[in-house]
Amino acid sequence: MGADREGGARRRPIRAVAYAACGVVMLAGCASMPDNGDLRDVESTPRQDAQVRVFAMPPREDAPPVEIVQGFLEALTSDDPQYATARQYLTPAAAQQWRPERSTTVLAGGPDIQVDHSIGRDDTDDYAFTLTGSKVARVDAQQAYTPLDGDYGEPVHLKRDRKTRQWRIDGLPQGVVMGQSDFQRNYMSVNKYYFASNTSSAAGASGAADAPAASGEHATAVADPVYVRRRVDAMTQMVRSLLSGPTNWLGPVVRSSFPTGTALRKGVTSLTPDDQNKLMVPLNEKASRVGHEQCVEMATQLLFTLQNVTPTVDTVALRRADGTSLCTLGEGRAEDVATRGSVKRPEFLYFVDDKDRLVRIADGVPVPTADPVPGALGEGAQKLRSAAISWDERSAAGVGLDGRSLYVGSLVSGGSLGEPVLQSGGRTEDDRLTTPSWDARGDLWVADRDPARPRLLVLEQGAGQPLEVRVPGLSGRINAVRVAADGVRIALVVEKGGKRSLLVGRIERDVRSGERPVVSVLELRSAAPQLEDVTAVSWAGDSRLVVAGREQGSVQTIRYVQVDGSAPDGPTPAALTGVKSVAASADDRLPLVAYSEDGIVRLPSGAQWQQVVKNGSAPVYPG
Repeated sequence: MGADREGGARRRPIRAVAYAACGVVMLAGCASMPDNGDLRDVESTPRQDAQVRVFAMPPREDAPPVEIVQGFLEALTSDDPQYATARQYLTPAAAQQWRPERSTTVLAGGPDIQVDHSIGRDDTDDYAFTLTGSKVARVDAQQAYTPLDGDYGEPVHLKRDRKTRQWRIDGLPQGVVMGQSDFQRNYMSVNKYYFASNTSSAAGASGAADAPAASGEHATAVADPVYVRRRVDAMTQMVRSLLSGPTNWLGPVVRSSFPTGTALRKGVTSLTPDDQNKLMVPLNEKASRVGHEQCVEMATQLLFTLQNVTPTVDTVALRRADGTSLCTLGEGRAEDVATRGSVKRPEFLYFVDDKDRLVRIADGVPVPTADPVPGALGEGAQKLRSAAISWDERSAAGVGLDGRSLYVGSLVSGGSLGEPVLQSGGRTEDDRLTTPSWDARGDLWVADRDPARPRLLVLEQGAGQPLEVRVPGLSGRINAVRVAADGVRIALVVEKGGKRSLLVGRIERDVRSGERPVVSVLELRSAAPQLEDVTAVSWAGDSRLVVAGREQGSVQTIRYVQVDGSAPDGPTPAALTGVKSVAASADDRLPLVAYSEDGIVRLPSGAQWQQVVKNGSAPVYPG
């Protein structure tokens, strides 16, 4: 439990703040708490500089129940690694039974403390309180974030020790609760990486505990975002989290090369890179017998994960429990073992010009000039309304101007287009095909919005008879489809009751010998719970999306969101009106691009929106 305080009585926090600068540590004192009066919510901690660390203060002698509860909440927003000071506010039995690592509940304005019961006499030896608030999210024992709503209410009980006459908490909920600003100060989102379960490394993964059936295929890295405490040895936290396995939501579609039960060697409490940016990771006996190829995959997972935490690690060295070497891997080699969407830099930006042709602009050109793409889709014989480019930029898919037909063609000169690979029976343009989307394995995804037969479809390698994708639990009509490069996650804009929301689902493929796969999108979850009218979406990283939409009663906005529904750190894109579509590259060095009432515009880093072309639409990067 912790504190995020808005409104109510304003009291100085019970905490000391340590400022680390030029090797000098300065401690700021704390004011005393009132020992009577009504309980209110606990004050909000201002957002601190990254170098500021907050340390908890223990309970003072003869502190009244009011101060014990507030001091405990304050202690839980500190950077105390094991919550040792917070436990001093508890009775010995409660301190032993309390498990703060089970969950963190995030409240909109912090926990309000309401007096539930008090005898009110000098000899009263118990108090009962209720912590209340509005739920925003929960981080579970796997460190996975889930948006929540509704009211929060949990009891807290205090007893006065008969011998010492000191008040201590003897009843409290498991886990931690804190307000949103304290959560943002204390926690950060970090990706840990696993491999898509239907892929193996180019080097091979022989001996892996969960080796894929398709050997020799290049592995695809999949990001699994979790929240860790920002200033409590985040590097070691992430290594432990990676070794413990993927979160429950992602687990069915990914594999880990670490054998089951792999953990840090007993006695290892912290990991620190050396002055050569190499991190030694000693593992327990579960990893002692892995082969070299499997070890290389393990090191790749670690390196991808750690580089999300800090750029200072560029080499990982795995060690057996007896101290001998398993393998060593540098960042250059890791990119040969597995692919990530965020490291694939597109060669071009693509869009549909005023002649309804597919055109492209080369990356890095100071004065952009649009040229028709090679092949039939750039010739203009088939007029287009939208398009999608394969990740290798060798193929393109285009939807005809009336939205009825889907074409696939190669991006080589002289290539023919042929007949449509898919046609919709919808009566109007808005009831026909969405903009298509490719995944890195070469499959093409599209939704047919025909009210008589709404479907989500996938064409394997962009050809053949489309597979109808099962989407159990879907309520509403799919208006937009964006599949992640990894091929195991998909973002859908779903319309229901006049509202359009952004949902992310997990793609599962049931492949049986001699039969076509059964493809399903499962466990849809909201990725932008604050927005009730989503108009455009694009993947913008391994676990991040960019979304254009409106909150209730507000104007359209563009923002970044995480696939788990949380808000990532960093600035939001500059405001832009009339956004109809948006395109982002997984490589964040490339500018965000949008189609708005000003035509096609782009947003270079640190700049304002700049017009690319006035007469054009449907901009896309590969994917």
